[in-house]
Amino acid sequence: MSLLSYMADNSGHLLFLAEQHIELVLISVALSAVIGIGLALLTQSAPGLRHALLSLTGSLLTIPSFALFALMIPVMGLGVAPTIAALTVYGVFPILRNTVTGIEEVDPAVVEAARGLGMGPGRRMRTVVLPLAWPVILNGIRTATIMLVATAAIGAVVRGPGLGQLIFRGLERIGGANALEEALSGVIGVVLVALVLDLLFIAIAKITALRGLNV
Repeated sequence: MSLLSYMADNSGHLLFLAEQHIELVLISVALSAVIGIGLALLTQSAPGLRHALLSLTGSLLTIPSFALFALMIPVMGLGVAPTIAALTVYGVFPILRNTVTGIEEVDPAVVEAARGLGMGPGRRMRTVVLPLAWPVILNGIRTATIMLVATAAIGAVVRGPGLGQLIFRGLERIGGANALEEALSGVIGVVLVALVLDLLFIAIAKITALRGLNV
């Protein structure tokens, strides 16, 4: 059976796994964004701590994905929970880094003007700094998302959902009937999911730019 024939015959299952993959990535990115942006805001007046957090979260990216997923098993067992936890860990650094960069690149004169208008620190951050930093922050979220699309496939080693199941099952049966087609369909699915999510973030960037959330 050819690859195209295999994918056509199993299109329903492939779409189901792709939906699982997208949901898994978006949940993980959302958690990473909350943590990354939150840490950037909380350490606004503590540059030393911020630098330490950037170093720590950056160093976590050097942990091999197989090892990180395996480390989650004693704490969370198998399935969705350890997969999301590992992906969230990987997604924090690019979002934290870009949030810090975006905030630091805001023109101090604009911030001073807002202060002169009587805006307090919280209001200045909410209505001036974050909107101006948003394009850079969004790019960090986009980078984290594309990175996690590929990493999420590794989650199959802890029985996580998504297209990684096809890849690993196909590789385990390599040499058997349709094993190669199964693995390749999973790889192609991951690539297509990455393209779809990338287009989604391009659309979000354009929409927010039209609404004035741009530099």
